[in-house]
Amino acid sequence: MVKLYVGNLAFTATEEEVKGLFEKVGSVQSVSIIKDKYSDHSKGFGFVEMANDDDAKKAIEQINGTDFKGRNIRVAEAKPMEKREDRPRRGGSKSGDDKGGYNKY
Repeated sequence: MVKLYVGNLAFTATEEEVKGLFEKVGSVQSVSIIKDKYSDHSKGFGFVEMANDDDAKKAIEQINGTDFKGRNIRVAEAKPMEKREDRPRRGGSKSGDDKGGYNKY
């Protein structure tokens, strides 16, 4: 199986609709649209698992950049997730002097 990243999805797109689009080029194993854990609304991207390399390549070539529900979707091979300890820290001050957001003076 090959996992593909699908970006710039319409927020109204359903997993069934995405599956239907990808089934036109090959065998789809699974589809998951990523949703906000609090509102349960789509974040506008997801993942499609294709059965094999050939189907995945065809999907990238034929679907990437095409219009789907009014948006030009992006399709690429998904990158493996980094381990939490491998990710760079985000935000904050390295000096410790500025805690951000509140001006004392």
